[in-house]
Amino acid sequence: MKKIVVLLFLSVKLLSVSGQNALFIPDTLIGPNYNLNMHEDSVQFFPGAISHTYAFNSNHYLGPTLIFNKGTAININVTNSLNDTTTVHWHGVHVSAIWDGGPYSEIMPGMSWHPQFTVLDNAATYWYHPHTDMKTAEQAIKGAAGLIIVRDNIESALVLPRKYGIDDFPIIVQSQQYDSLNQAMPRGMQDSTILVNATINPYLAAPAQMVRMRLLNASGERSFNFGFTGNMQFYQIASDGGLLDTPYLTTRVRLAPGERAEIIINLTGMTGQVIHLMSYASELPMGVQGGPTMPMPPGNPPMDSPINGIDFNILQINVGTQTANPVTTIPSVLTANNPYPEVSANNTRTIRFTADSAMVMDGPFYFNDSSFNMMRIDYKIPIKSVEVWKLVNETMVAHPFHIHDVQFFILDRNGMVPDPGEMGRKDVVLVPSGDSLRFITKFTDFTDSITPYMFHCHILMHEDDGMMGNFVVLDSSAFVGINEIKGENDFSFYPNPAAVVLNVRINKGNSFSEINILNLLGEKVFQSKINTEQSSFDISGLAKGIYFIQLKTNNKTVTKKFIKQ
Repeated sequence: MKKIVVLLFLSVKLLSVSGQNALFIPDTLIGPNYNLNMHEDSVQFFPGAISHTYAFNSNHYLGPTLIFNKGTAININVTNSLNDTTTVHWHGVHVSAIWDGGPYSEIMPGMSWHPQFTVLDNAATYWYHPHTDMKTAEQAIKGAAGLIIVRDNIESALVLPRKYGIDDFPIIVQSQQYDSLNQAMPRGMQDSTILVNATINPYLAAPAQMVRMRLLNASGERSFNFGFTGNMQFYQIASDGGLLDTPYLTTRVRLAPGERAEIIINLTGMTGQVIHLMSYASELPMGVQGGPTMPMPPGNPPMDSPINGIDFNILQINVGTQTANPVTTIPSVLTANNPYPEVSANNTRTIRFTADSAMVMDGPFYFNDSSFNMMRIDYKIPIKSVEVWKLVNETMVAHPFHIHDVQFFILDRNGMVPDPGEMGRKDVVLVPSGDSLRFITKFTDFTDSITPYMFHCHILMHEDDGMMGNFVVLDSSAFVGINEIKGENDFSFYPNPAAVVLNVRINKGNSFSEINILNLLGEKVFQSKINTEQSSFDISGLAKGIYFIQLKTNNKTVTKKFIKQ
């Protein structure tokens, strides 16, 4: 296992809030085998009390950058050394639902999880973070996150900056609110502390040549309108899931929580100069978190961060001398994206962003008026289905919509063609208040009738409050009619949730001889013969959590989920 060793600044030494600090560059792990240990730690961000944090491996905050190669079979060992249940989600990575790391893939304290998959994704910047039901904000904002860089033959053949930490830099930006005891507030809406790669008031020494920055907005809720001092132009070369067709010359890239973009800035001839990566938040519309502060209706908490709606510096860049063999030009053509033709779509779905009242500013928010339920499957999608999803925001605030499993292409915003920076592969998209947006995608490669994928708002407190849904991708043979699954009515059970006794009723026309109960790791924790239409089983010995009931005959297996209280 190869590592690029970088001095970690995050010792428990006092960091000056007023002074400048060298930007921390996370080390890298290169496969095919990866070990990640999520643990509790602390950092002296401010004078006074230390800030309690989560991190991976030897870091005190954040985790190493994982380098994947497309087409490689990889093995990951994730150990949970927290005193809490967690998960790890490979955000944007196309994997089977069982290895996706959503809330159904819980890792208990002291336990390990061993996902194994082949990298199918295009070269791009992805990331990993916890996805625990109702605890995602708490765990990710404490620092449990890191980048994933995927490389492939197409990107590797291009003359682009790709020397990690030399001319190719990870830029993980978070906006945090800390309480009077210097602890991160997962639900803080008066955030004003900016961390870049876990560094307060950072500076980066960059060479006077083409420099690549992999921007990730890892904030809980704030959007950033990235640009440089004096409206300096730069090139956007990639969006969430891969390269754009051609470099997009621009002065701004807006990223909502969860979104990524790869940009290249030309620092040639600028040796000795100082510029800043900034957020031009004054240009964000009202309703986008981070833009101008909206008047708050009665009953809503304050959202009046001092950096709302103003332009502010994020990262100071000190331009130094060129490296050996510098990249000083970039290609005019990068790749060829092939969006699915809209006429090829098999289905269209509409997802409305809703709330209890038009005056709600801090949630809870919903999809189609329904809050998340781990026992409900919202959509059953046939494998290889090409679908158009229409997102309609009926709330007062903007929401970044994220879907697991697939990358999508935006068809239009309010009927208009998207900007060039949004014409590549995406897995997160910001939908402002009152807007509608359509995207097209195809569900390929993986089916699973038990473990679902998620779609949700990537404002983490909105997600934790229930702005999330489930979908499963199924083999076409599972469908009798539209959204009707074979075996769905073979048996029923009650109560759900169950604490002591689980009652199982076999519906007419079916015959099962065996019942198994499996945990989320697929391990059998209960087994019994079954030969009557109605049976009761003592489950008092099972630990609390989510399980699967599996009824079997010699040639048939039907599985359903239940909750043990």
